[in-house]
Amino acid sequence: MGRYTGPVCRLCRREGVKLFLKGERCLTDKCAVERRPYPAGMHGQKARFRRKESDYALQLREKQRAKRIYGVLERQFRRYYKEALRRPGRTGANLLAILESRLDNVVYRLGFADSRAQARQLVRHGHFLLNGRKTDIPSALVKPGDVVSVRPESRRLTYFKEQAEVLDSKPLVNWLSRDAMNLSGKVLSLPERRDIDVDLKEQLIVEFYSR
Repeated sequence: MGRYTGPVCRLCRREGVKLFLKGERCLTDKCAVERRPYPAGMHGQKARFRRKESDYALQLREKQRAKRIYGVLERQFRRYYKEALRRPGRTGANLLAILESRLDNVVYRLGFADSRAQARQLVRHGHFLLNGRKTDIPSALVKPGDVVSVRPESRRLTYFKEQAEVLDSKPLVNWLSRDAMNLSGKVLSLPERRDIDVDLKEQLIVEFYSR
């Protein structure tokens, strides 16, 4: 099965929360969740009046929400979960740390893209260097000390020139540092759960895979 390429606002409406898949649009009154806070389709509005969901349904929805936020398919998501199990500490927090460590997410967190989907596309098109080497793999996992930068050839593009002018005004997570002048950033540490601002109940995901 390939990556989802349909209208992403349907995904937010299905989950009933903003997944911020369209960047700044999600912060305006054009957001689909603001205008139609129910699933798409002819039976969407009836979903608001359905009976209470089972524990399994809640766990499944949380897993789907995490996959859609980070743009990850099931097989890869399951591999991340197995890796989180092997690491010391809480499995749920480890899973979110792995997802946050993806290169496309780091590009998004550094402010080089308005959404994770846009960041994934920029990485695939080869606009970024990881520790000085060109990489076009959005799923590459970064580690403390790694440096992510825009390729010199790409800095001449209008898009990155415009980004350089507004980077300092964009918020930055505390586990990354950013050099707006040189269009680069450094991974200071792996994020802890308190550093991750996504609205997820990761324990439900752990319960889903522990069945």
